[in-house]
Amino acid sequence: MQRVKNVFAIWKKEMKSYFTSPIAYVVTAVFLAITAYFYNTILKIFIRFQFQRFMGLGGGPNLTDHFLRPLYSNMAIILLLISPVLTMRLLAEEKKQGTFEVLLTSPVTTTQIVLGKYFAALTTYTIMIALTFLYPLFLFIYSSPEPGPVISIYLGLFLLGSAFMAVGTFTSALTENQIIAAVLAFGLLLIFWVIGWAATTATQGTEFLKYISLMEHFGDMSKGLITTRNVVFFVSFVGYLLFLTVTAIESQKWR
Repeated sequence: MQRVKNVFAIWKKEMKSYFTSPIAYVVTAVFLAITAYFYNTILKIFIRFQFQRFMGLGGGPNLTDHFLRPLYSNMAIILLLISPVLTMRLLAEEKKQGTFEVLLTSPVTTTQIVLGKYFAALTTYTIMIALTFLYPLFLFIYSSPEPGPVISIYLGLFLLGSAFMAVGTFTSALTENQIIAAVLAFGLLLIFWVIGWAATTATQGTEFLKYISLMEHFGDMSKGLITTRNVVFFVSFVGYLLFLTVTAIESQKWR
């Protein structure tokens, strides 16, 4: 119970830091503005195709494949770009301000510190994507989309964000410079995002390259496929990155 209280205390402190500074508000506003643009643009294209179908000029587009998937695939790319901003200060700022050593000597473990900060970043991320649920809500009001793909896509966005936040937490533990932490996080995320493309030219290890690709797993879930394979991958990915974060911090204690 005390361990949970310690994690909650760190989480509460970080959440207060997020929402008493402009970081969360600016990132959320930028994210919603860009996604609203994509929503409006893709919706217009979808309506145009529907009109062509009505006029007998072609087959009607599928709502999931021609609206939901393009919208949320673009949303995932936006999240990849802005997620490092949410995590860059988690541990780097503590180091720069000289409060990191004080935190380490407090009656909390390194694991509890990492978990508290990670869950705060993940909570902020979850609030961001929850605000976009207005988009499918409009669809349910004015149309009849299948609920399964919507649930699968949002679960995929949450798991994808869990991976994004884990990578950002790890890179923030490596440096006291927030910009460097953000750039490292973006670089790693980009590698894990596109590494599946290497499987098309690789002669060996193609299945492994596809398996560690974030895009491959989110792509499956954006199609409405919720599989144990994808969920296990994201959970394992997050667990391993948080383990590396704790290890990196512990190793710095002895320097």
